[in-house]
Amino acid sequence: MRQQMRVTEGSDNRLRKTLMRTLVGQMGRRAETIILPLELLRHLKPSEFNDPHEYHFWQKRQLKILEAGLLLHPSIPLDKSNTFAMRLREIIRTVDTKAIDTGKNSDTMRTLCNSVVSLSWRSSNGTPTDVCHWADGYPLNIHIYISLLYSIFDIRDETLVLDEVDELLELMKKTWSTLGITRPIHNVCFTWVLFQQYVSTAQIEPDLLCAAHAMLAEVANNAKRPDREALYVKILSSVLSSMQGWAEKKLLGYHDYFQRGTVGQIENLLPLALSSSKILGEDVTITERGGGVKGDIKVVDNSGDRVDYYIRSSMKSAFAKIMEAGNVTEVAEDVVTEALLNLAKETEDLALKERESFSPILKRWHITAAGVAAVTLHNCYGAVLKQYLNGVSTLTSETVEILQRAGKLEKVLLQMVVEDSAECEDGGKAIVREMVPYEVDSIIMNLLKRWINERLKGGKECVNRAKESETWNPKSKSEPYAQSAEELMKLAKETVEDFFEIPIGITENIVHDLANGLEHLFKDYTTFVASCGSKQSYIPTLPPLTRCNRDSKFLKLWKKASPCSIGAEDCHPNGINDGNNPRPSTSRGTQRLYIRLNTLHYLLSHLHSLDKNLSLSPKIVPSTPRSRCSNSRRNHGNASSYFELAHLAIQAACQHVSEVAAYRLIFLDSNSVFYDSLYLGDVANARIKPALRILKQNLTLLGAILTDRAQALAIKEVMRASFEAFLMVLVAGGSSRVFYRTDHEMIEEDLDSLKRVFCTCGEGLIAKDVVEHEGETTEGVIELMGQCTEQLMEDFSIVTCETSGIGVAGSGQRLPMPPTTGRWNRSDPNTILRVLCHRNDKAANQFLKRTFQLAKRR
Repeated sequence: MRQQMRVTEGSDNRLRKTLMRTLVGQMGRRAETIILPLELLRHLKPSEFNDPHEYHFWQKRQLKILEAGLLLHPSIPLDKSNTFAMRLREIIRTVDTKAIDTGKNSDTMRTLCNSVVSLSWRSSNGTPTDVCHWADGYPLNIHIYISLLYSIFDIRDETLVLDEVDELLELMKKTWSTLGITRPIHNVCFTWVLFQQYVSTAQIEPDLLCAAHAMLAEVANNAKRPDREALYVKILSSVLSSMQGWAEKKLLGYHDYFQRGTVGQIENLLPLALSSSKILGEDVTITERGGGVKGDIKVVDNSGDRVDYYIRSSMKSAFAKIMEAGNVTEVAEDVVTEALLNLAKETEDLALKERESFSPILKRWHITAAGVAAVTLHNCYGAVLKQYLNGVSTLTSETVEILQRAGKLEKVLLQMVVEDSAECEDGGKAIVREMVPYEVDSIIMNLLKRWINERLKGGKECVNRAKESETWNPKSKSEPYAQSAEELMKLAKETVEDFFEIPIGITENIVHDLANGLEHLFKDYTTFVASCGSKQSYIPTLPPLTRCNRDSKFLKLWKKASPCSIGAEDCHPNGINDGNNPRPSTSRGTQRLYIRLNTLHYLLSHLHSLDKNLSLSPKIVPSTPRSRCSNSRRNHGNASSYFELAHLAIQAACQHVSEVAAYRLIFLDSNSVFYDSLYLGDVANARIKPALRILKQNLTLLGAILTDRAQALAIKEVMRASFEAFLMVLVAGGSSRVFYRTDHEMIEEDLDSLKRVFCTCGEGLIAKDVVEHEGETTEGVIELMGQCTEQLMEDFSIVTCETSGIGVAGSGQRLPMPPTTGRWNRSDPNTILRVLCHRNDKAANQFLKRTFQLAKRR
């Protein structure tokens, strides 16, 4: 024991000599009544030390022990005004500067002995006592006893307990009465010494930890006793709190403290922490500050819940360290992307490490240890992902990559939970419910839809800009279309290209969403292009019906002027004719309509390639049979087209703009040489040749401005407008036109000339049979003009009766005035009536006067 306590032989001899001197003449004196420091001061003289300095140091040490036991930590509370305490403090202050005289005749020594004995033999109530209290005050007594307990460890290897441990403990037991130690206090102190030795020896001997845990079983039994002393409770709480705090510091961050080679230490440390926690939670009641106060210790009675707490805390701590090392809090996009991808990988590695190394051990105390770890990591990464997504406004390749990596991590963690929960009663449903799904696919789809909407919004802005600022002037001769169309198609093309660059599986449904949005833009733009009025606004108002006056002043004047041999052909209305080099009469407004047509055909040509890009992309994932592939919009024409409705709208717009441009060209631009001049006065002197020359020039200009694909329809509409104007000259030319039956041959020749212009226009742009078909109505009216007046009157009567529903007109029955429909043809009663009105003969004049009381022309 002396060797274990590292007591020198000289010190041992002095101690033995002192004890012998103390007991001389005091046979039967109990050892616990000996105040050892006082006896040492009384009996040991300076001569027994090597030098005065050593003796002075030793003397101070003995007095410090007395100070600790009697003044600083007395077992019985000390009154501040106690005279003996004041005297003892004075002597202790004196020894700091010089050694005191300990001789028999020394007043200081008598005062010291009197003060120490009086303080040692006090009782709590002032009555006499047989217990000496000089070393049983807390925590001095515990420090002294623990110092004794440390002697059980081998000096040569402090991780080993001596074989003679039981004998040594029996010797130590003899100090219990002096130090105020009881069996419960001994058990607590012994547990602490075993634990503390494990810690101080670098935690390399698990047997020490196991021994401490075994002693905790004794401590637990003692702690349950109802007669616990306050001192015991204080010591127990202090020791267990320290042990638990140290153990939990490691367990709450076990990834930081245990590596693959030391994971097994958890198996010994965890029971110690749980036992300490259980004793503190169930058996210790500290009453110093009121009932049930347990300081700052987190008490969890259920060991499974506490292990759950350790797992979650350690996973959060490990995850936080990964984040800190990975600079996840940086702002730059490229840095964030790299950091989040690395974080996902390291989180997955951490989860796998947990499953392989820690979970098999922790599973003994928590059936779903791996599952809890996986859920914790899932929620940790989910919080970081959510924070990242809060700052994401649109879809990028980087965002998709991060989300897809998060989805992969989620699958790994979910698989861990499922595998770990197989043995649970509920199959792991409770723990799975803790996992708030990342919903990666849904987030990507929502972001993709938001991306599409943003791109379509840009397209809408492009269309709106066009509506505000488009002038319909071509960009150049090689690009004879509106620049706004080029901007719109460029935006659409870039949108489709960027759409397929997004690294996700794109379904047919989302392709349809994009295509529908683009198609809406195209239709909106097409409607804007086609908003150029209507042909009706260019058709002149029909003059009132009148009878032809054979002796009109206009005709007489015309006949007088005819010897001058200046025909209508040589007139120059509005300066259009310039000798033999007539200028085209196409106005700037009409030319802008041609640019609109070019723009529409530009859209058509690019729609095809855009549709091809969408249809043939290898990145499209086939949808289910219920997908929108069966959308009714695909029932229109080509089932493989995404823009069928836009195609139809553009084609209809082409038809409309071509028609408006043609009627504007004929009835407005060419009005002076066509409707206003043709057959004015008489047929022979106002033939169609001048108008045809201008028409040819206009068609040449049309061909120069319009793109090849737009020319056929545009020229066809010009042909229809020309035939319409020709017909109106014949049947609605007003009071300045008079026709004889013999005029129809010249008129028919002029019609043939007009047809030839369109048959020979371009390189077969309009087939001859199409021209003939379109001219049939005009030919029919000319044929009416070649009939005799009596036949015309008879035909008119029959057709009028048939169309009005009166059957055959009886004698004296008046014929109704046929309505003007504007649809001129040889079977239309109004058309026949107008031919009669322009017929300059007596029979027609009388018929019209008798039947409708039509006035003569003025």
